Amino acid sequence: MKQVWDSITRPTLVVDEGRVRRNIARIAAKARASGVRFRPHFKTHQSAAIGAWFREEGVTAITASSLSMAAYFAADGWQDITVAFPVNWREIETINRLAAQVRLGLLVDSVETAQFLVERVTSPADVWLDVDTGYHRTGVDWEDDEAAAAIAGVLHGSRLTLRGVLTHAGHSYKEHMAQAVRALYDETVVRLSYVRDRLAAAGYDGLELSLGDTPCCSLVEDFSAVDEIRPGNFPYYDVMQAEIGSCGVDDIAAVVACPVVSLYPGRGQVVIYGGGVHLSKEFITDRHGRKNFGWLALPTDSGWEVLPDRSYVTSLSQEHGVLQVDAADFDRLRVGDLVLVLPVHSCMSADLLKGGVLVPSGEGFAMMPGVISG
Repeated sequence: MKQVWDSITRPTLVVDEGRVRRNIARIAAKARASGVRFRPHFKTHQSAAIGAWFREEGVTAITASSLSMAAYFAADGWQDITVAFPVNWREIETINRLAAQVRLGLLVDSVETAQFLVERVTSPADVWLDVDTGYHRTGVDWEDDEAAAAIAGVLHGSRLTLRGVLTHAGHSYKEHMAQAVRALYDETVVRLSYVRDRLAAAGYDGLELSLGDTPCCSLVEDFSAVDEIRPGNFPYYDVMQAEIGSCGVDDIAAVVACPVVSLYPGRGQVVIYGGGVHLSKEFITDRHGRKNFGWLALPTDSGWEVLPDRSYVTSLSQEHGVLQVDAADFDRLRVGDLVLVLPVHSCMSADLLKGGVLVPSGEGFAMMPGVISG
């Protein structure tokens, strides 16, 4: 491990392979025990290499957050991909290319988009009715029977198959007790089931239920009331998930290694090369009432040692990170050392860094390339 740490010269995503594999295996086992399809969201790791670890757990269907991500994983051999983002009309050519290659799932939440797809999609594809069960980001309101039936009616008889009703219960991220997350999951299932049953009464039978968010999928054990689960953040987890209670600190599998560039003993602060362009500017308000941009750890011969919460990331600018460090921790640091930041939101940090290093092997791994406009 010392050789791995010594090789890092700039902000670098470091991923503990053993922890990731353990996190994947845990959710896969729960899905198997419940008899449901495990369609993990690949938005967090965005890596063909890490995607292969899911295949080892029997995963054959995945979720992507964009058509470009779906194309990247289709090129790696994945054949059943749902794009969990509302259809962007301007990408219809990409939709048609992918629909000709894989079993493609698309999200629809309006009659207008359903009609657009019916008129322009050239290959069969699945459609999932995007339902708002309380998050209020996208989707048909779960109580709007008329809107759901109208969308189903437009799709009926076309080359598009209405496969089921889908939601992302992102409001689970606002909860901080396991019992509250489980109650929210139960409410979500009730609301999705209501939409399915109303559509069945209108003649649209056999629809599936799909939901996915890491807090619910981590804290609920029995998913037998739905047909598939789509969690995304769980392979890496992060500070936010630990604060919710979705995971323990030892389950967090990704850190950002940042070089120490300045020490300020008079104010107990350390400046690292690692800012908002590496970590994002997501934060939590921690139990001390502080705006906290990340927990801190130090590299060890076997991984990393998480520091007590009296030391934390207090602010971020573009390239700079400012750490407020307890005196005992401060004395352990020198300019040129590495500090490891456990990110508040690992999906964002991974997306910004676009690749990293696995430990303990020291092997590099690639992620899907960024998309250049124009």
